Amino acid sequence: MNRRLVALLGLVACFALCLTGCKEPGSSSSSASAPAGAKPTEGGSIKVGAIFAISGPASFLGIPEERTATMLVDKMNAAGGVNGHKIQLIVKDSGSKPENALSLAKQLIDEEKVLAIIGPSTSGETLAIKNLCQEAKTILISCAAAETIAKPVASYVFKVAPQDSDAARLIYKTMKAKGISKIGAIASNDGFGMAGKAQLEKLAGDFDITVVISEAYDKQETDLTNVLTKLKGQQVQAVVNWSIVPAQSLVAKNMKQIGFDVPLYQSHGFGNIKYAQAGGEAVNGTLLPCGRILVADVLPADHPQKALLMAYKTDYEGKFKEDVSTFGGHPYDALLILTEAIKKAGSTDGEKVRDAIESLKGIVGTAGIFNFSAEDHSGLTIDAFEMLTVKDGKFALATN
Repeated sequence: MNRRLVALLGLVACFALCLTGCKEPGSSSSSASAPAGAKPTEGGSIKVGAIFAISGPASFLGIPEERTATMLVDKMNAAGGVNGHKIQLIVKDSGSKPENALSLAKQLIDEEKVLAIIGPSTSGETLAIKNLCQEAKTILISCAAAETIAKPVASYVFKVAPQDSDAARLIYKTMKAKGISKIGAIASNDGFGMAGKAQLEKLAGDFDITVVISEAYDKQETDLTNVLTKLKGQQVQAVVNWSIVPAQSLVAKNMKQIGFDVPLYQSHGFGNIKYAQAGGEAVNGTLLPCGRILVADVLPADHPQKALLMAYKTDYEGKFKEDVSTFGGHPYDALLILTEAIKKAGSTDGEKVRDAIESLKGIVGTAGIFNFSAEDHSGLTIDAFEMLTVKDGKFALATN
């Protein structure tokens, strides 16, 4: 080998050694400095995935969720981020389909290496990705309501929407006070509807209430006259509907059309003023358990949620020129819980952040005051709900 070639190879070797072993003063490597087990970051940011139903039949959930999440992340980043790190929010549209949510969750976990996923919007989508997130040890903070999301407990899976069982309990508590003992229950045949229907049937006896008839209907149904006629024939004293749109407003309209004049109770999935407006006069008097964001204006000044709810309501309605809903509040709570846990853990290590979530107490959110534990990954109780009613296209606190 000639001397010139030997010299050239020597220079290449030295250059390669410098690249692997030398750094300029002040430079850093996020992968080298990250704690063991931490999710990689990009430019020092904390990568958080979000799966929302921005399109499709559940877009009424996903649109306010996406808007809230981006608004809150922008606000947090403008204030310096979390522990000095900006949040990089990676939003994916599921199109309201569980199979899409599963594919997107795999992308966020395997390709984006996110610390956590917030969402999805619906119970069916959440249940489709629950095992994946658990197996990948990726934190999931769901925005959906089904009890089975957090029960049985999966160590990396949490939820922020109030419990189906607590919604059913408050409905039954209200009914019992009114002397109602025989009811008809109907629900859409999706994850949310079936989970709620199961709770209604399970808990009725605790309140001396009999579910005389319990029916399911297609979630895309556009006329519920037949199923409601069945309930009317059983001479029930009240109807409970557990669904999301379009059925929520249809129930009230169809009941009026067939002269079915008994109280109508809706689930907490009715918590958007647009549904009350869509139902027109027919929905007046409808009762539902719901979070306090819809009646934030009338809460006492010293209520522990008042300041946060009014700030969120003002920010959202001022920016997007539409009424705030309970659904938009769910990603607000999910991001709040995640960032509080990161602060408490002092780390972006997934296991440490997960442990920190379980230890959070007294976190004031839009849905209520969260108290998590190893046994409770929902963090809310029946106290998260108020019983509301519809009056002339608006929500108001119900009175006995």
